[in-house]
Amino acid sequence: MSAMVDHLVAEIIGLNIKLLACHARLEASTDSEALHDLRTTVRRLRSVLRPLRGLPGLDQVEAAAKDVGALTTPLRDMQVLAAFLTEQGLPQAAAKRAQYLEKVCPNVATSTELNRLLGVLDQLPALLRTQQRNGLLDKLQPRIEKRLDKQWKQLRQAMGDPAHDRHRLRLLIKRVRYAAEAYPKLSHQPQNMQRRLKVAQGALGDWHDHLQWLEQARHQQDLAPCVAGWELGIRRAEEKSDEVLDRLYTACFGKHSPR
Repeated sequence: MSAMVDHLVAEIIGLNIKLLACHARLEASTDSEALHDLRTTVRRLRSVLRPLRGLPGLDQVEAAAKDVGALTTPLRDMQVLAAFLTEQGLPQAAAKRAQYLEKVCPNVATSTELNRLLGVLDQLPALLRTQQRNGLLDKLQPRIEKRLDKQWKQLRQAMGDPAHDRHRLRLLIKRVRYAAEAYPKLSHQPQNMQRRLKVAQGALGDWHDHLQWLEQARHQQDLAPCVAGWELGIRRAEEKSDEVLDRLYTACFGKHSPR
């Protein structure tokens, strides 16, 4: 079990270093991918921490990571939209959002949310070692395996539910996929499932983007030229996501989805 704790501590230290690098990049406004890399790192951290829920001190770390995600989600969504507007030949609409992001993204580096996360994360390796000495991590591997199996079971049940919505499926797929990335040796997924999950997540992400863009177009007049295309795009995204989910279901159960 000591090896499992060593792996966990090494993962957290590595993620902390990556977060510090993202923090520096945001603060200096060095590149447009700093925000995306920050969110990716926080996502991986949350995947590492989720199976540890209930251990002393871990909930506050996960809560701090969740707050950083909530802070940065609308900014990342705007980045994606600005890039799309550029591709669609709407430079003024894209530039307006890009200029806003240039002003706001550096503020993430000085935000209470990110600095709180960095603070609690810096103390986490020592906290885990203390818990290890006190015997609280003696059953760490079975605890993680049980959590991963539970997430996988929830996804399988959701895929078989005709009334289940795409929002929930997208969330469950992300959790299962990222957890398997965090603990590859403890995930009991079928072979090649990570690739299938990535494809399904991408299809649902495309649908989610169109849904968000159409909602924003109701309040932002400069998006009006895109509405007709987005309405067509979301119908296509719905069809594609249903096809991908059906293939995922078949790979899991050997039969077509009842959705």
